[in-house]
Amino acid sequence: MQDNFTTTITVAQSAAQVFDAINNPRAWWSEEIQGDTTQLGSRWHYHYQDVHRCTLEVTQLVPNQKVAWTVIDNHFSFTHDKKEWKGNRLVFEISEKDGQTQLTFTQIGLVPTYECYDICQKAWQTYIGESLYNLITTGKGNPNSTGNPTTEDEKALSQPGFTTTFFVDQSPTEVYAAVNNVSGWWHGEVSGPTQALGDEFSYRMKDVHYSRQRVTGLMPNEMVTWLVIDSKLKGYENPSEWTGTTITFEITPIDKKTQLRFTHHGLVPAFECFGGCSWGWEELVQKSLFGLVTTGNGVEVFKNVE
Repeated sequence: MQDNFTTTITVAQSAAQVFDAINNPRAWWSEEIQGDTTQLGSRWHYHYQDVHRCTLEVTQLVPNQKVAWTVIDNHFSFTHDKKEWKGNRLVFEISEKDGQTQLTFTQIGLVPTYECYDICQKAWQTYIGESLYNLITTGKGNPNSTGNPTTEDEKALSQPGFTTTFFVDQSPTEVYAAVNNVSGWWHGEVSGPTQALGDEFSYRMKDVHYSRQRVTGLMPNEMVTWLVIDSKLKGYENPSEWTGTTITFEITPIDKKTQLRFTHHGLVPAFECFGGCSWGWEELVQKSLFGLVTTGNGVEVFKNVE
């Protein structure tokens, strides 16, 4: 049976003070929470940009003993399964221990096989172990303010750029090799060397997309970085929007799986091409690169591009 994520804090304050603090998530989780969080059956919403959105329902309130929220809906921008939290329960159990008050938080459903597990468990350690703890003990938590995430992982995800992530059973070595086999997954016309520091290669999809990349970072089995040194995208007022942006592939072993986090730094919503380009990367990374890693074959995703 897989273990749900859980963490515990102990404070000198009373059970009533801990209960009240939990029920004020705007003061320790995020100032962007909307809706009533204090009544049984009430539904409320959390979001941070397009990185994470969720709807929760208060499903249990036992004064000074227990609080439970059920995730009714969820959206992540950085996982293959966007709704990964949906159906999970966030449970806060309050008890007395050695003259102090103990709070045990458990996310029932957040298990190591989740794509978001590493990010989510570290985020909860910060929100519970630091922000909620400080709210209880000092009266002031450290929630996400409007447009400003608290945890380092959420800060990384929220940096300007398009990000998507997947997990596979293959080793970091196999993922690294697949990333560097650019013609094996970035379907179109790839010309030039792609596997050594300083290599430059071009990509062309008919007359729709041209770009030239320089390999600027290689950490074997950990990271690959490309700098886009030239670009021409058809149909946009600024066809060279990609020029000067950076593309990174971060490879991390987590709980017997390998995580690949892809980020196109600089590909921001203000770009005219953002909608089409973010869709294109999602298709390429989540289908073609994922297929190359897991089956040895990339997937041709742009068959109908004119």
